[in-house]
Amino acid sequence: MKKRILAFSAVLTSMLLFALIPLCTSKEKPSVPVVASVDSKPEATPEPTPEPAPTVTTLRFSATGDNLIHQGIYKQAARRAAGSGLSGYDFSYCFDEVRDFYSGFDINWLNQETLVNTELEPSTYPCFSTPGEMGKAAYEAGFRVFNLSNNHSYDKGAAGIAATRRFWSTMPDDTITCGLYEPKNPEITIQQKDNVSIAYLSYTEHTNGLRTPQNAEASVIYTNETDRIRQQVEEARKLADFVVVSTHWGVEGSHRITDAQKALAQQLVDWGADLVIGTGPHVVQDAEWLTSADGRIGFVAYSLGNFLNAQSQPDCMIGAALSLEIVKTTQPDGTSETVIQSPLLYPIIDHYGPHYSDIRVYMFQDYTEELAQEHGIRQEYPSFSLSYIEKVLRDNISEEFRTF
Repeated sequence: MKKRILAFSAVLTSMLLFALIPLCTSKEKPSVPVVASVDSKPEATPEPTPEPAPTVTTLRFSATGDNLIHQGIYKQAARRAAGSGLSGYDFSYCFDEVRDFYSGFDINWLNQETLVNTELEPSTYPCFSTPGEMGKAAYEAGFRVFNLSNNHSYDKGAAGIAATRRFWSTMPDDTITCGLYEPKNPEITIQQKDNVSIAYLSYTEHTNGLRTPQNAEASVIYTNETDRIRQQVEEARKLADFVVVSTHWGVEGSHRITDAQKALAQQLVDWGADLVIGTGPHVVQDAEWLTSADGRIGFVAYSLGNFLNAQSQPDCMIGAALSLEIVKTTQPDGTSETVIQSPLLYPIIDHYGPHYSDIRVYMFQDYTEELAQEHGIRQEYPSFSLSYIEKVLRDNISEEFRTF
């Protein structure tokens, strides 16, 4: 009996265990939120490191022709100063009509044809001496670079050279002069402007038959001294980003460019000049691009004509300001290239009334037919007019460089 009870209990236990098994195996698993793995996202492509960009510096540059100060100009300046109760000379009036034009440039270059100083008595043609107030007035009008090498550099001998050098040394520190070289130290003038270095050199074809004065502290270099010029230009090419060479040459009163001008301009560019500025003929001549022997591109303006003057020929009343951009591109590795862009010639009119009264300069773009009819030059040349001026300019300046 006891064995049966035990057997029954074993069977009953087995049945209970069997009945519980489905309950355990059918139990739902707890809900687990699904979280996307970071690793399951596609990897983002990293932004490429930008290539270093070149640095571009642009300077607006102008060059203007012969500032030729005759007696009528400095006597007018003396009267103006006296009329204001001042001593000395007031030349500011001469430049009032062109100040806005020159204010638009970073560098303004001028051929100062006469010896400016505060020591010698003023004098006129053929041997000029100009009151120092002219240099100050030109500076106030915006000019900073003054060429001193031309056919009048020796007009007052060694004393004139010394006096004009002393005057310019008293001007503000940003004043640059070039063209009078010390015999034992013929330094190349270098201007630093906005990370651009510019070398200035100046030469003249002659000095009106005057020889280098004895004991002169400085002297000019003549255009026929080609070995010396080549040495200077090649040295300037090494020292500066941009090389400016001015040449006082050509035939006075002639618009024709001589073979000698063309040959020297090409040589200067071959040797390293970027820009050749021609002065001397007192009238405008054309301009052109030149390619050097090594493939560089240079530019020459053969004659910018006159700026302020009291000459008596109608074409001497018509000058031009050369405008261009000096563009320096510096690569991230430090190498650089400097080129000329957008050269243009802006005509300038030297104006005076009867008997050389009220002498001043105008930009042609601001000059009127009424002013042309009032010009004192018409007393001898009644054909002088806006149409006459425009014809002279069209006949002698290529269309690509005109601004009218």
